[in-house]
Amino acid sequence: MTLLYAGYLNQFVSGKFEIDAFTSLVANNTKSFLEFFNYKIILAPHLFEPSFNVWVNEKLVVRIVEGCNAVSVFILFISFIVAFNGKFFETFIFILFGILLIHILNIIRIALLTLGLIYYPEYEHLLHDIVFPLFIYGVVFGLWVIWVNNFSFYAKKNSTK
Repeated sequence: MTLLYAGYLNQFVSGKFEIDAFTSLVANNTKSFLEFFNYKIILAPHLFEPSFNVWVNEKLVVRIVEGCNAVSVFILFISFIVAFNGKFFETFIFILFGILLIHILNIIRIALLTLGLIYYPEYEHLLHDIVFPLFIYGVVFGLWVIWVNNFSFYAKKNSTK
């Protein structure tokens, strides 16, 4: 999956600062989410790197780069689920549900980080590097626990039912 994703990213010309479609989707979803709460958002491609600048109420607050799109988290999540597989249909549905949940929570994570940096800029390192990664990886870990204990073949082998 990582090789497929790398191949996908390689089709975008970094010298022209092209932004991949999934990162664009995440940036636009974040914009819509913040606008729902009446923030004035301007989303503009960065001039010198493949990212989006996010302006909130006419102030540049954050950049959304490819690493913000959570695809690497999807790959990690899917790899674990497949490693502890279960019935095909349950596995497929759980993966779809997990990706959707991670995507939604990632949008909320980016929006809250953006707002956090407006109101508490002195906590940028804590918010960006500790709190929000802990949040997203904590959710993934919780999904893994649910999967292994309830749906995987491992759970069925070790069930006392």
